[in-house]
Amino acid sequence: MTRAAGLGVNRALAASARWRASLHSTLKPMLKAAGRPLHGIARYMPKGLYPRALVIVIAPVVLLQSVIAYVFMERHWQTVTQRLSSAVSADIAMLIDVYESYPQDADTTILSRIAADRLGMDVDILPDSDLPAPGPRPFFSLLDNALSTELSQQVARPFWLDTVGRSSLIEIRIKLGKNVMRVLTRRNSAYASNSHIFLLWMLGTSLILLTIAVLFLRNQIRPILKLADAAEAFGKGRDAEFRPRGAREVRRAGNAFIEMKRRVERSIGERTTMLNGVSHDLRTILTRFKLSLALLERSTEIDALEKDVDEMSRMLEDYLAFARGDAGEAPVETDIRALLEELKFDAERQGHQTELEVVGDPLVVIRPDAFRRLLTNLVSNAARFGDRIAIRATHDARYLIVVVEDDGPGIPPEQREEVFRPFFRLDEARNVDSGGTGLGLAIARDIARAHGGDIILADSSLGGLRATVRLPV
Repeated sequence: MTRAAGLGVNRALAASARWRASLHSTLKPMLKAAGRPLHGIARYMPKGLYPRALVIVIAPVVLLQSVIAYVFMERHWQTVTQRLSSAVSADIAMLIDVYESYPQDADTTILSRIAADRLGMDVDILPDSDLPAPGPRPFFSLLDNALSTELSQQVARPFWLDTVGRSSLIEIRIKLGKNVMRVLTRRNSAYASNSHIFLLWMLGTSLILLTIAVLFLRNQIRPILKLADAAEAFGKGRDAEFRPRGAREVRRAGNAFIEMKRRVERSIGERTTMLNGVSHDLRTILTRFKLSLALLERSTEIDALEKDVDEMSRMLEDYLAFARGDAGEAPVETDIRALLEELKFDAERQGHQTELEVVGDPLVVIRPDAFRRLLTNLVSNAARFGDRIAIRATHDARYLIVVVEDDGPGIPPEQREEVFRPFFRLDEARNVDSGGTGLGLAIARDIARAHGGDIILADSSLGGLRATVRLPV
């Protein structure tokens, strides 16, 4: 490729890039402005799948029925009404011709008889009269407009029209010189009056379609709700019976959930078995160390070694508890008040002023040993760094909330998430695992999340730290 050709290609690419940038800068505000009404509408749309599915079904039905009604009104009713109004106007024009062309009796007997027998109209001649003042036009003026147009074209005389005064009759007055011809005719002779049949048919079919849609969608949504309940129960550490049902896609999602649940349970079981084996072997070695130390002659070095072995045993239990996560325990109904009273008694025995308040039903479904360990870690931290402890538990229809507060030094806000990391230690005065493994809060949050909840740290009204445990029930 020559140098000139290369420069030409580069210029073309640069021009294309500028054109794309210009188009993007032009369309972006337009798309953003067009999207604002959609965001406003989405704010008021239902959030659940069931009501959204109903809207998806109902909206086309309502739109279709509205279009049909509009087309029927504009085409069928208007055409029929125009033709009927044209026929009535022609009959009135014929009566006017008869009245003006042939001599009438004083009481216009011939004209009235022709109108009554042949045309179904009641005709009177009002001598020396004028037309009344125009009355109010009806809101739905299809008949009024069609009949007025036809009378103007076929009669071509001043007239007065009343389609409102009597529901079943139409009154028409036409100025004939000094006299006025008054015509009363049936409303259905100029107007298609079977609209109620169409409206009833439209509403009836809509209700039938909507009822079928509601029943069908409810049966389709129920398996999805059961799948969600099973997943939520599994997330809380509970076992829930679930059998996939419903549409093919829903059954596929259900089978995938069951297979995932089996894999998770198998992985947890294998890990628990491995950890049990490791803990058994390590405990055996530590027991041998203790026996060997017990047989040795007492000395300062032996006492230090025994303390190290005890510390190693405690650290080993913490590591295994964190790795195991107490996942093998089954949830049972537990009296949370009795559990908290035990913790209060232990804290008071250590010389800490402790307050306890329980609101709501004290019975809750949890894994008692794991939850006791969670609360023990929180209360132990509060007792280690504070003098006063306040424990409050609230159990309502949705959550179990346990709050543990103290009057200690607290934890800086920027480090309140860091302390949940395994083996993390604070450099400041408050170290939530001082002298330990740095796993206390990590184990507590792991247990809370295994129940489907979490732990949040904040400032306490006592001046120290507040730990809030929130579990769904």
